[in-house]
Amino acid sequence: MHEAPQSGDARCPGVVLLHGIARTSASLTKLERALRAVGFATLNIDYPSRSKPIAKLADDLYPAISRFAERDAPLHFVAHSMGGLVTRAYIAKYRPARLAGVVMLGTPNGGSEVADLLQGFVPYRAFYGPAGLELTTTTRPDGLPAVDYPVGVIAGSRFIDPIAGLFVLPKPNDGRVSVQSAMLAGMADHVVVKASHTGLPRHTVAIAQTIAFLRGGRFQRI
Repeated sequence: MHEAPQSGDARCPGVVLLHGIARTSASLTKLERALRAVGFATLNIDYPSRSKPIAKLADDLYPAISRFAERDAPLHFVAHSMGGLVTRAYIAKYRPARLAGVVMLGTPNGGSEVADLLQGFVPYRAFYGPAGLELTTTTRPDGLPAVDYPVGVIAGSRFIDPIAGLFVLPKPNDGRVSVQSAMLAGMADHVVVKASHTGLPRHTVAIAQTIAFLRGGRFQRI
């Protein structure tokens, strides 16, 4: 796991950024820069997303996030795709004292039908590892607890892969996760933007909406 240098004044609100499966912290660079530009301190972490189950990944993140959480300021999380599930697992076990809000971009809170389709294939299981098998729509006995903190959900409605987008996933979807699956019981607000799954963290509107939620607990109505 690579811990990116922390940025920002110790009194600024902090944001932990968590990338999705098979991605790196570089996928959140544009979003991180936008957050810094408006006064947030950031911690953008690389973690081995394909190597362990989601709960174990949350355990691995504890040392870095707990150090960042020592700052005398509110602490937010912004997560893309599976990073949102890792965030939920982390908060369930290691809830920070100054936890503020969470923004999830394209997180499969209800699972992904793409994972349902591919879970039996050896290449999928080999590449995506234990966490990849936790992205299905099947309800698991060790499922994540309900949220009792402010969560904003950003879902995408454009897809690049026509097979998944047209024939596998319920519509609308972002090519990997349907809008329906991104929704989460107990969320404070949600918004749909015209972006693909991989494009969500770089999408100008999604970035602006992320900042709006972190500042005010609601998305902008446009």
